[in-house]
Amino acid sequence: MLLLTGEYQHVVDSKSRVLISTKLRSQIDVDEHGSNFYLVLGANGILCLYPEKYFEQIALAVGPGATAPDEAVAFERISFALASKVELDGQGRLLLNERLRKRAGLKDQITLVGVRDHIELWNNESWEQYLTDHMAQYQKQMSQARQVVLQKHNEEL
Repeated sequence: MLLLTGEYQHVVDSKSRVLISTKLRSQIDVDEHGSNFYLVLGANGILCLYPEKYFEQIALAVGPGATAPDEAVAFERISFALASKVELDGQGRLLLNERLRKRAGLKDQITLVGVRDHIELWNNESWEQYLTDHMAQYQKQMSQARQVVLQKHNEEL
């Protein structure tokens, strides 16, 4: 199971490269998920980095029969057009596609966020605003999730 966690601030250098933290990379099992990545414009216009084998599963998940034919065509057309298979260089840096970077509105100061099965690339300010806007909701959901786990644990005793 893939479980990427953490937030890491980085700078996009003058050659449009960003370091993918060793702490994030070490959370990915290369044998299970691959050594390369796909850079994808994801939900809400956030630039996402998926381990290659995981992205391939997502790409195949929405196919004929999964949704209306015209929606499936649009999904395939856009998702494959806006995805790029990428490799990290020897120092763990990712070269950001300038067109995707522009579409995602990424500046030079970014935060990498581990989000279960992928890494999201956010502008620092946008990430901080997102946290501010959603922290109360998160705290409520975390409390509820903890209560569910504790209740299950107590039932097992």
